[in-house]
Amino acid sequence: MNKPLDIAIVGYGTAGQALAVALSRDGHRVQVFEQAAAPGPVGAGFLLQPSGLQALWQMQLLPQVLEHGAVVRRLYGETPCGRAVMDMRYDGLDARLCGVGMQRGALFSVLDAAWEPAGCLHADRRIVAIDDTLQRIQDQNGEWHGPFDLVIASDGSASALRAQVRGTRLDRVYPWGALWCLLPRGDWAHVDELRQRYVAARKMIGLLPVGTRPGDNTPRLSFFWSLPRDGFQAWEQAGLQPWLEELAGLWPQAHQRLGGITLQSQLARASYRDAVMDRWYRGRLVLAGDSAHAMSPQLGQGVNMALLDALALRDALRSQDSIDAALGLYQATRRAHVDVYQFWSRWLTPIFQSDHDTLAKARDLLFKPMGRLPGGRGHMLRVLSGTQRGLFGKLALEDAFVSVLAEVARR
Repeated sequence: MNKPLDIAIVGYGTAGQALAVALSRDGHRVQVFEQAAAPGPVGAGFLLQPSGLQALWQMQLLPQVLEHGAVVRRLYGETPCGRAVMDMRYDGLDARLCGVGMQRGALFSVLDAAWEPAGCLHADRRIVAIDDTLQRIQDQNGEWHGPFDLVIASDGSASALRAQVRGTRLDRVYPWGALWCLLPRGDWAHVDELRQRYVAARKMIGLLPVGTRPGDNTPRLSFFWSLPRDGFQAWEQAGLQPWLEELAGLWPQAHQRLGGITLQSQLARASYRDAVMDRWYRGRLVLAGDSAHAMSPQLGQGVNMALLDALALRDALRSQDSIDAALGLYQATRRAHVDVYQFWSRWLTPIFQSDHDTLAKARDLLFKPMGRLPGGRGHMLRVLSGTQRGLFGKLALEDAFVSVLAEVARR
């Protein structure tokens, strides 16, 4: 664009924050509308992949992220009897690469500090409607805001504005959710590994190192336990002790980490959606983050995708002469990357989270050997690292970024 735009961003999660930072730095006049009265992080921890780390490097925020994150070199999953199902290391793709486990609170603080809103963050404003011009938005109090040159819906997987794009192919609640919490890392032995344990496909337990956050220098682990959404009530009614005893039988070392958990309320619940869009924009309304491509967390790409969306939209607005052309380029650029992850997420999730024991048995026998096939391991590692683009393409990682990451990985 050859002039600054008036832009409304709906939602102040990772996508909304990254968009606010990137677009404000380009001189656009940005206003953010967030439904929470006191905006803050939601969720425990996540794994930043090289794709997302490069986006943060391009935003000049990588040092702040690495100050709090935990380097992750290996993803390992096994059955309770010790049978390895998954064993993937970033150095199988490039010895200089790694992931970074991080608390949502840490990334929220980094992105929040990078944006100087000066009154442009409107809290307690749940956007419920958009007018026919797709340039004015209405909050829960009936107040209209705008007009804007561009409205970006980054209000999460349950987006209130997604349907207004009129391109929804699929939008459904995912049948499995999770219990999660943050725990002190203590003497946990696997400080640079995501560790998972599988009981058929019915239970998946995980521990991910996620470092520290501003105001809390205690290194922590993110714990999760997968659970069908319709099983939350039964878990609550059964009480905490039977569940802790079950965990002790399945994974004694993980059970030891939960010594400070004495109330069920200390475990939060997460739910997910699948949303597939044939188009990501209409008129002056465009989708970003989970609003555009919500999916199962099996591949752990949500935060990384949100960061990439933000920079892709920024770059499209930089390079095109009209908003229409910019939105078309943004959609084409991101769809080429996102589509393959939605495909694999849909096919892989049932073998890790479902009631299909036969699929789980096949997974336990075949998943690791398939990673040794010619071409198979490279493809799996590219999918893991967020660098697979389409069926055969690759998302380029800049040499300067990889060199910076290599320095961190050597520490």
